[in-house]
Amino acid sequence: MITEKKKNKSSIKFWPKYERPREILLEKGSNHVSDAGLIAILLRSGTKGKDAVSLARELIKHFGGLRGLLCTKKSELEKIKGLGSAKIAQLLAAIEITKRQLKEEIIGKNYIENDKDVLDYLSLSMRDLKEELFKVVYLDRANKILEVETIARGTVDHASIYPREVIRSAINKDASAVIFVHNHPSGCREPSQFDIDITKRLISACKAVDINPLDHIIISPYGHISLKSKGLV
Repeated sequence: MITEKKKNKSSIKFWPKYERPREILLEKGSNHVSDAGLIAILLRSGTKGKDAVSLARELIKHFGGLRGLLCTKKSELEKIKGLGSAKIAQLLAAIEITKRQLKEEIIGKNYIENDKDVLDYLSLSMRDLKEELFKVVYLDRANKILEVETIARGTVDHASIYPREVIRSAINKDASAVIFVHNHPSGCREPSQFDIDITKRLISACKAVDINPLDHIIISPYGHISLKSKGLV
């Protein structure tokens, strides 16, 4: 029979100090820690007979890499044996902190001068979503970003996007320009006929109140496309 003492030997605390992810991070820096080691630090502990690094490696493999793990939903994490509510909460919190930090970084930036930073944030926060989101980026007269707002969630269609609501929100934020953004969970980057139609409706509504529609961007797991670059804005 395996004693409790032997069971605990799987804990990272029994490893040599120079092999422990947390100690490596504190002494050498985060760039010296493997992906599994970073996830292990978030998990804090392993499960019965399995250390935190082994558990982290299994999670990364199960979700197809670090990107897949960090974009997964609570319901998917709950299916993993050994992941209790505390570990799931720690992973979800880390994911959300990353997204909010990136969003904070783009607020106040000039979109024309920093379009890559803005697209990086939008791509990270939307490319791997399993549901469709429609967002609006609001900008001031100097093309500095005021806010990024989710307008519709789920199956985005004509019934869920109201141009007048977008305009009202833009006016309330004192925005002079907007960028429309939505994702295609299917992976297709090409605009659908609906995408083209709703873009035309939104552009018409914007121009009626002297708000400049700068672009409509489609985000997919495989990249993004600008409707402006296709001559549709």
